[in-house]
Amino acid sequence: MKFQRMFSFSAPTDFCGRRCVWVNGPVIVGAGPSGLAVSSCLKEQCIPFVVIERADCIASLWQKRTYDRLKLHLPKKFCQLPNLPFPEDYPEYPTKKQFIAYLENYAQKFDIKPQFNECVQSAKYDEACQLWRVVTVSTSGSETEYICQMLVVATGENAEGVVPEIDGLEEFSGEVIHAKDYKSGQKYTGKKVLVVGCGNSGMEVSLDLSNHNAKPSMVVRSSVHVLPREIMGKSTFDLAMMLMKWLPLWLVDKLLLMLTWFILGNIQKYGIERPSLGPLDLKNHHGKTPVLDIGALEKIRSGEIKVVPGIKRFSYNSVELVNGETLDIDSVETEFFDKNGFPKTPFPNGWKGKHGLYASGFTRRGLAGASADAVKISKDIDKVWNEEFNHKKKKLHILRRCISTF
Repeated sequence: MKFQRMFSFSAPTDFCGRRCVWVNGPVIVGAGPSGLAVSSCLKEQCIPFVVIERADCIASLWQKRTYDRLKLHLPKKFCQLPNLPFPEDYPEYPTKKQFIAYLENYAQKFDIKPQFNECVQSAKYDEACQLWRVVTVSTSGSETEYICQMLVVATGENAEGVVPEIDGLEEFSGEVIHAKDYKSGQKYTGKKVLVVGCGNSGMEVSLDLSNHNAKPSMVVRSSVHVLPREIMGKSTFDLAMMLMKWLPLWLVDKLLLMLTWFILGNIQKYGIERPSLGPLDLKNHHGKTPVLDIGALEKIRSGEIKVVPGIKRFSYNSVELVNGETLDIDSVETEFFDKNGFPKTPFPNGWKGKHGLYASGFTRRGLAGASADAVKISKDIDKVWNEEFNHKKKKLHILRRCISTF
């Protein structure tokens, strides 16, 4: 019953050739893990939907804009999407290829078929009609206006990569590449590479460059927590979650930092300052994720990865640091910098807005956060759907008048 007339492609077009499509359910923007998770939950609730994706595949960030050596930083049980666990034969930290295979299988299992190659140009709520109007443009240039009562934004936290504005960068003669375009350090062998950023991506890219005999210098502009990925053979994240069942967050933070000091030692002498807040407290209040070390610190200790402070300005083939030091470099790699497009309402309530607007995957809590959002969103949509489904048919003539043909 609920799947009757999910959407129609025989809808009228306006004077400019724009196709109008009434969606009998929510429109989901984004076919990455967040969008797929919401879609599978809606499938379980038997609620129709349309997924719009600007790329030509699902999970385009993972498929096209991640480096080759990438693995999940957390154990697989914390990264699986709703309704489908990872295969048992997958390792504790699945590789990029394994995770993509898991997502493709996920989409196939739940029969999720996005409208590919459609980029959203605008999404506006029509107060008069109480409907969302989502306008997309395809790669061929054709426009489509999707009209729906509910809109789920699932584009993810890292949808857009932004190169930071640094004085003199336009004068630099070498290569400037964003982390999303970095694949392998193989082509940088023997070159001096400046990595701007010391998050998980910056650390791992620096490690990969070092493993390929490049000479990376990593810019550490602010304090950051670096934790071992595992403590006594157990995932650090898993250990933290277990401890929080019995202990307050502040005490868990202290225990983690104490154990980290025993394992990694004093990292401040290498130029990496720790924040005043504990790693879990910092994550909860500011969304800043601790770095999980997978070998970069060993390279830092040996001098194979050089830690440098903030950048003052670039010149033709060098960079001047804030401490007055000048480095000769061949290329610059920038880590992930995201535009401020997060929901105004903080975690854990940022998933729901007004007028049937939802946001999935903006919790700064990775795949686990996206899965939690998906479950909440689908339950809320199911509640609204069941409350309104019976009287929708009575108002159908009103909705038809709301579909603009010009």
